Amino acid sequence: MAVPPRKALTGLVAATFTPMTAKGDVNLSVIGPYVDYLVLKQGIHNIFVNGTTGEGMSLSVDERKALAEEWCRQGKGKVDHVIVHVGCLSLRESQELARHAAGIGADGIAVISPSFFKPPSTGALLQFLQEVASAAPHVPFYYYHLPDVTGVKICAQAVLQGAQELIPSFQGLKFSSRDLLDFGQCVHSSPRSWPMLYGVDEQLLSALVLGAHGAVGSTYNYMGSVVNGMLAAFEKGDVAQARKIQFQTQEVLSFAFQLGFDLAVNKQLMVVLSGLPLGPPRLPLLQGSQERTEQIRDKLERTLGLLTPNYCAMGV
Repeated sequence: MAVPPRKALTGLVAATFTPMTAKGDVNLSVIGPYVDYLVLKQGIHNIFVNGTTGEGMSLSVDERKALAEEWCRQGKGKVDHVIVHVGCLSLRESQELARHAAGIGADGIAVISPSFFKPPSTGALLQFLQEVASAAPHVPFYYYHLPDVTGVKICAQAVLQGAQELIPSFQGLKFSSRDLLDFGQCVHSSPRSWPMLYGVDEQLLSALVLGAHGAVGSTYNYMGSVVNGMLAAFEKGDVAQARKIQFQTQEVLSFAFQLGFDLAVNKQLMVVLSGLPLGPPRLPLLQGSQERTEQIRDKLERTLGLLTPNYCAMGV
């Protein structure tokens, strides 16, 4: 049975960081102010939780459940979609998280390919996705394509073609790869009702030209207001303005990549720019370099005019 129609998932989706205490425990108390910051300061109305940016694979099943519950509770009435990533190396744990997401009213679930024991074929990957989706058959299901991290080099287009027949709840794609040929073919060959969400922030404009409905990314946590301007310009047909904004974000990210821009630095940058006490990443990741973070913040301020806020994170 197909999933009943819901509000379309379009525009920017923030891939959220997981708040931690100084000791590395999950800190649920920050999520309420975090939601308010995204909505009020960045104009973000969709969130993707427990994914790569959220260190989902470093969290226990119980921690992921607690986080999903709090994001859904705090986001109710404030955001349009809370998409919960439920992918695990274990099929049974993925199914458990999918059932839990359905029970707490998540607006969608996403699943990445297993990456230790890798699926040997498109059929094997589809079977895994089908089994997870069957645990929450009435919740919109999204495939999370991240081949550079998983090492699974199966074309997303092939997955989508099979999913259309095998997974009635299938609704779309989070495509986190620079392969615009594959992405374009996904857009071209998929039902128009399926959201095609692009996940490489510095190439978003190219994906919009190919037909992306929106984007999921970590930098939208603090550059959402800027990139929303790019989307608005593109929708109005002002390609020159959209290109200008994309070039500015590329200038910042290119600078960051040259310094070394990993998840730890990215999370630390969010702390500096938002004022939210997100804490360190969890081991095996180490605390981000303060010096590197400050250099990237300065570049953001010079290029995009993003200033360290006087926003009081815990007092919204």
